[in-house]
Amino acid sequence: MTQRRRWMIGMAALMGVTLLQGCFPAQQKPAENTEAAKAPSKPKPLYRDLPVPPDSVRVLIQTTKGDIVVELDGKRAPISTANFLQYVDSGKMTGAQFWRAMKSGNGGFVQVEAAGHRYQPIPHEPTSQTGLSHTDGTISTARYAVGTASNQFTISVGDMSYMDAGRDPEGDNQGYAAFGKVVSGMDVVKKILNGKITKKKIEGGWDGQNLENPVEVLSAKRLN
Repeated sequence: MTQRRRWMIGMAALMGVTLLQGCFPAQQKPAENTEAAKAPSKPKPLYRDLPVPPDSVRVLIQTTKGDIVVELDGKRAPISTANFLQYVDSGKMTGAQFWRAMKSGNGGFVQVEAAGHRYQPIPHEPTSQTGLSHTDGTISTARYAVGTASNQFTISVGDMSYMDAGRDPEGDNQGYAAFGKVVSGMDVVKKILNGKITKKKIEGGWDGQNLENPVEVLSAKRLN
């Protein structure tokens, strides 16, 4: 066999292998097990960017009149609880003021407003939905119209169940969103309720309910 013939046979064999390779798809490399693939997905927010709160969480509120501990019901009122916690965790309850003392018979409620920037309002969680009630020591969100609750909260003294849903047929009948209860420091809440009321005319209403010397919150933090 001549050298030229050997060269032609070799080239034909090479071309045959190349053509055969083109008939089969290229083998894909398995995907690399990257760190991103291993990372757990973030839990879905409860509402907007509010994280799902614990089923139960206690918060210590230190005031110039003494300490108050509230236990929040994140299971039955998750949005209201998460909203309050964002003010606690961001430090906006430090410097907050109990400015209102609304007396009703032997009870009433006190109202506190968080300091600084106010977060977006939250959806309403009526007591008809949560099964909670405005009994003695209940912490609740203050609001105007339904869906306007944000940075103001009340603590009830005595039976204030008229603040529950279904008790105001002449209004929107939705009541206020209860989301926890005082477990320690009701004596402090009562001191605030019985504080001296200013005689000044208050723009916007609530005459006879504004404290002459608002009670300041020194700090607020989770206990668990």
